[in-house]
Amino acid sequence: MRILWLTLGIISAGIGIIGLFLPLVPTVPLMLLATFCFARSSDRLHNWIITHPRFGPQIIDWQERRAIAKRAKIAATVSVFAAFGLSLVFRLPIEILAIQGITLLGVLIFIWTRPNS
Repeated sequence: MRILWLTLGIISAGIGIIGLFLPLVPTVPLMLLATFCFARSSDRLHNWIITHPRFGPQIIDWQERRAIAKRAKIAATVSVFAAFGLSLVFRLPIEILAIQGITLLGVLIFIWTRPNS
């Protein structure tokens, strides 16, 4: 089971790191998932991720207070609007836009109702 958790953690961390460079790929949620997986598989990787200068503070804020930094909230909001804007540019069917809009609105409500770190 440890190998499964380790594999999922490495995949999540890898995609999360790619998200640093590609817009619309969520970095922090994937790093949170990687942290969860590493906690069950590798003390060394778990320590690495929670002490990492870029990821660690956000992970600890979430684990201790379920808090999201205001800067991250703003970045997420911009990403949501960009994604929806692309859907409009590509003229997706109205049904798809409605589903996407409702889902993205739910995501934004969740994000903005968390405390600031």
